[in-house]
Amino acid sequence: MSIVVSNIRLPLDSWAGDAYDAAIERLSVPRGLVSSISVYKRSFDARHGKISVIYSVLLDIPGDLEDKILSDKSVFYVRKKAEKLEISPKGSHPLESPPVIIGFGPAGMFAGLMLAKHGYRPVILEKGPSIDERDKHVAGFFGGGCLDPKANVQFGEGGAGTYSDGKLTTRISDERCELVLNELVAHGAPKEILVNAKPHIGTDLLKDVIKSIRREILSAGGEIRFSTEATGFRTDRSSVSAVITEEGAIPCRILILSVGHSARETFPQLLKSGVFLSSKPFAVGVRIEHPQERIDRALYGGHAGNKILPPAEYALTAQVNGRACYSFCMCPGGSVIAAASEQGGVVTNGMSLHHRNGRNANSAVVVSVNPDDFGSVDPLSGVNFQRKIEQAAFAAGGGNYAAPCVRAGDFLGAAARDNGFEISPTYPRGVKFCGIDDIFPDFVTETIRLSLLQFDKKISGFASSGSFLTAPETRTSSPVRIGRKANTLESVTVSGIIPCGEGAGYAGGIMSAAVDGIKAAERIMEEYKPLI
Repeated sequence: MSIVVSNIRLPLDSWAGDAYDAAIERLSVPRGLVSSISVYKRSFDARHGKISVIYSVLLDIPGDLEDKILSDKSVFYVRKKAEKLEISPKGSHPLESPPVIIGFGPAGMFAGLMLAKHGYRPVILEKGPSIDERDKHVAGFFGGGCLDPKANVQFGEGGAGTYSDGKLTTRISDERCELVLNELVAHGAPKEILVNAKPHIGTDLLKDVIKSIRREILSAGGEIRFSTEATGFRTDRSSVSAVITEEGAIPCRILILSVGHSARETFPQLLKSGVFLSSKPFAVGVRIEHPQERIDRALYGGHAGNKILPPAEYALTAQVNGRACYSFCMCPGGSVIAAASEQGGVVTNGMSLHHRNGRNANSAVVVSVNPDDFGSVDPLSGVNFQRKIEQAAFAAGGGNYAAPCVRAGDFLGAAARDNGFEISPTYPRGVKFCGIDDIFPDFVTETIRLSLLQFDKKISGFASSGSFLTAPETRTSSPVRIGRKANTLESVTVSGIIPCGEGAGYAGGIMSAAVDGIKAAERIMEEYKPLI
């Protein structure tokens, strides 16, 4: 039987064998009764000026001994490892036609993978192209070419997460997370993501992982139609009956709606079809850049540069006048990228490759925005709020997708810290140095100003005059939530539609979106039998 011994804190120069010894000592079990032992999770704690390695260790021991240990209240940080999640069809109802999935981001991809593995032959529609074709459009746009609204950082195989950091950190606690990690490794992701407490893949490696998943879906009987946009929906007595595309109607009684957070053309179509949508909170702000070496030094101190340590990353929060400001999607050794998906709008995001060896660190610094800030009860008012900021940034940047950028010294004035470092903004379309106050509502810029000064107290030099703020970061999460029932996951107004993932308002990041996609697939398997 397997148990996990966690919170084993050791010096930086320790190794796995030291963690094994500490785990066995804590349990007070004879080493001969341990049939196998391995590192389950590993993280680094750089708080309090001292760096430690925190291990969790997985041990296999006899069942009677396991029961004794788990019942002993004096043994801390010990738990039974959850059984491996088994997903299998349980439904008996026949399907009239294959399930349709809209969107091939993490939610749609994992929903499609689970359904294809078990004989449901899903039909997956993706607005954008496959990765290889998508790469050409993205590279062309980064290099100064035209924006393709259907092939960009937001749309195409893999979804928006394809061009980010491949971050797999999540706040959710769900047994499906381990399933997602194991599937990613099976399709070529580094095995280290199974152990690292803050796993990431990197944009460069993630693309091949996604292509491998696509190949398995196809080989298992699934179908993927790239560059195929859902332009409408048909319903029959408040139940979905077809998805409309430019190539014609696709009969559909079960639809997994896994669109991304930027599905601005799909949201109105859903409203027209009677699907209930509501506004939800999200956040907007800027991308801030510092030298990665400075972040390493601030967080690791004298250990900065130690090859054992990964490039330092941070997560910062502040409360200003009752409103939250926080760092988001921190990319160590990464770059700021051009993430627009609409003509006449500028959007930024962050990206890192697997080795995270770029000169700059970047992170979003964003301010919470609530539906009350939109001044409208329209479910799409959040979209309009985002769009107004993006269009203002486009104009401020000069009208050719250059991004407005300001030195922190100019943004903060006399309050900025002078650290004397020099960096260059990494946004690929070029930046225009100008003020950013006119791009955002006043509460956004004022909250960012005050929060940067708070962050500087936690990371020395964060409010340095030499850092850059590039605007705007608007696509932090979906501005809408597609209402769904808690028990069936179906739309509260149109049966047969299962909203899931980021665009539906039920996830934030690759892991939680993938988990939500698996839940959607499980829901279908609970009611319907496979097609083959």
